[in-house]
Amino acid sequence: MNTDNKVIAYIHETAVIAPGARIAKNVEIGPYSVIGENVEIGEGTKIGPHVVIHGWTQIGKDCRIFQGASIGEEPQDLKFKGEKSYTFIGDRTTIREGATIHRATGEGEETRVGSDCLLMALTHVAHNCVVGNHVIMSNLASLAGHAIVEDRAVIGGMAGVHQFVKIGRNAMVGGMSKLTQDVVPYTIVDGRPAKVVGLNAVGISRAGIPLESRRNIKKAYKLLYRSGLSLQQAIAVIEQEVDSCEEVEHFLRFLRNAERGICRERREAE
Repeated sequence: MNTDNKVIAYIHETAVIAPGARIAKNVEIGPYSVIGENVEIGEGTKIGPHVVIHGWTQIGKDCRIFQGASIGEEPQDLKFKGEKSYTFIGDRTTIREGATIHRATGEGEETRVGSDCLLMALTHVAHNCVVGNHVIMSNLASLAGHAIVEDRAVIGGMAGVHQFVKIGRNAMVGGMSKLTQDVVPYTIVDGRPAKVVGLNAVGISRAGIPLESRRNIKKAYKLLYRSGLSLQQAIAVIEQEVDSCEEVEHFLRFLRNAERGICRERREAE
């Protein structure tokens, strides 16, 4: 085991730490936890009991990892053949009891979770997923392989996200939802299959987005979902009629790259 700056880490006597693991200062590792040979743990991170961290895994600073979590283990993917792949966790992220985050399939590929995230108990992040910053995943929410979750998205409990689905910035996913298509930024979706039920006005406001930008987002949302236009037509009209700002430009980029199609709005009869 390597410890940075010769500062003692607080490691329980029953923990198993591989000789090659790199442990920064002020790290705490609880009873019966297992830290693999190629793991790097950042300064101030606290790891509870019975946590297993394997593979080529890097944990950031000041994270909290609760009992029973598994990080960097081989993916649940029949294509995986033992290749060298990676798992990265940002700073100040909390990973609760029994959560699982698997390393990527493909030589040199990675699974990544950003900073300031909260992954509640029994959540799952599969191989090759990319999770942004300030993301919340509630209990039992699961991401299948290659899913992308942008910054400040909130995923409700027991929600299931299909492989390759993208969840946009500041979106909210209702509990027990089934996601098979991309979730447009700034929207709320719910149901099985998930459909848009409105604009995430509260989330947008809490994110500190300026009032004028919020008005532009609302106008773009109405053109996309209330105008009767096709997706491509709506993109063209938004480009012409909605004042440009960073949030609207991101909205448009997301729509242009929605390869699986987007969640549509729920009709009143539904």
